[in-house]
Amino acid sequence: MLKQTKLSMISFFLLALVFISACASPNASSPNPSADHNNSDSSASSTPSSERTELTISAAASLTDVLEELQPRFETAHPGIKLSFNFGGSGSLQQQIEQGAPADLFLSAAEKNMQALIDKGLMDTENTTTLLTNEIVLITSSSNELPMSSEQDLTAEDIKIVALGIPESVPAGSYAQEALTSLGLYEQLQPKIVQAKDVRQVLQYVETGNADAGFVYKTDALTSSKVKIVHTVDPSSYTAITYPVGVVLDSAHPEAAKAVYDFLQSSEAQAVFTKYGFSVPE
Repeated sequence: MLKQTKLSMISFFLLALVFISACASPNASSPNPSADHNNSDSSASSTPSSERTELTISAAASLTDVLEELQPRFETAHPGIKLSFNFGGSGSLQQQIEQGAPADLFLSAAEKNMQALIDKGLMDTENTTTLLTNEIVLITSSSNELPMSSEQDLTAEDIKIVALGIPESVPAGSYAQEALTSLGLYEQLQPKIVQAKDVRQVLQYVETGNADAGFVYKTDALTSSKVKIVHTVDPSSYTAITYPVGVVLDSAHPEAAKAVYDFLQSSEAQAVFTKYGFSVPE
């Protein structure tokens, strides 16, 4: 009898445990709408957005500021396209494209660099045009009080260093050399001349006082409060400055590149170019 009583108690105890476990299990195993919702949100947030087409635009250094202002305007209107810039001297950019460096558009500060690529069959000639024009100016530091109002003043003893871009690879340097040569001053100034890799470096030399004067595009001079224009070089003394733009024939995304090409010629873009001191050919 005692044995039977003990078995009954054990059975009761086991049934109680099963009952307690059953009551507790719904919290652990039943669906949790809140948890499912959170998991869904997490999954959605981690889903990668659709890939954007990235274009590489090789552009003359003198276009840096204006293109960086135009970039968000274009990307807002074309959310599927991302612009990546490669700024430098037009001659260097030309060589990069010739050597197969990736580029979708080329914006040069000289016609000769664009024409060289056209001659080699590297540009889409149906999507190439003259975009802008510019001028060469003589600048000095805003704090510089040395008398300077023409190229001739650069021969003065107080003027020690004159900066300009490397004529072989920097169009602004080539234009400055052409102007000084036409005035019979280039050879005379040779001992004072320091060459820079692009116009932005010329600007930096003058801003920091490492050069007493320098030749840059008017548009570059207007971007800096640390320099002042002391003279506008006579445009008849050098080849007309034009900025051609074109789609590179080997572009991996020719349709997207054409969209940028068209945008740069739009009235919206031209207004920004004009604000930065460029002229738009009629």
